[in-house]
Amino acid sequence: MENLATLLILASGLAHAIVNAILKAGKDKMSGRALIDGFSALLVAPAAFLVPLPGHAWGWLAGSWLAHVAYLLCLIRSFEQSDMSVAYPISRGLAPTLTAAGAVLLFGEAINAYTAVGIGLVSSGVLAVGASHTLERRALVWAGLTGACVAVYTVIDAQGVRAAPSAASYIVWVFLAMGIGIALGFAAWRGRAFVQAAALQWKPGIIAGTLSILTYGLALVAFRLGATPRLAALRETSILFATAIALLVLKERLTRARWVGIAAIAAGAAVLIARG
Repeated sequence: MENLATLLILASGLAHAIVNAILKAGKDKMSGRALIDGFSALLVAPAAFLVPLPGHAWGWLAGSWLAHVAYLLCLIRSFEQSDMSVAYPISRGLAPTLTAAGAVLLFGEAINAYTAVGIGLVSSGVLAVGASHTLERRALVWAGLTGACVAVYTVIDAQGVRAAPSAASYIVWVFLAMGIGIALGFAAWRGRAFVQAAALQWKPGIIAGTLSILTYGLALVAFRLGATPRLAALRETSILFATAIALLVLKERLTRARWVGIAAIAAGAAVLIARG
């Protein structure tokens, strides 16, 4: 089961990198996020008639929705304060350590020395990727809050998917809640600008919405099968895939600090896969 969970979480990381590359390419990121979540909800809606209701997971779903709303609001604020290429890695770098702490302290999940080392390497590497640029204190605060929100919804969803009758049930209702609450809220927030953005970004929105189901769906199935601390850190290998996209597709150049960070992420992933 652990090997299957590892494969699922790595595939999730790859899809996650593609979704974020699509989001980054859009000019209106809040409208782009609304389109992604809206299309995801529309795509999973028919499955709501085929899967059982979440049962004991309703409370976890409510908590997840609140954490995701806070996450997206903090993420947008952090993007307003600094470049996405800086704020995003810092927020994601903090998340694995905070997730592991929450899973161990609140829910008694096991963690061994190898997993702790792997998490440390991955978190340090992701932080190094973002910290290769200067960052103002206000931007750092928002990026830190974003990372905390990632940790909160990861721990909540790991517990929720285990409490639900099936992984499919929880996955469907997570995306329905996101689509109904967040997509509609963000669209209303942007107003007329959302209509203009939707006319230009609906095609990549559908692609990213489909991949969003894949990336978080795979992650939730993995969390149902394996330990949260290890898998949450492995999911941040999406930074490696994102770097490959930046190099090969976007033709971006990497600094020495980013190469060091990438090496640390790769080393941490190797430890987590081999001995975690």
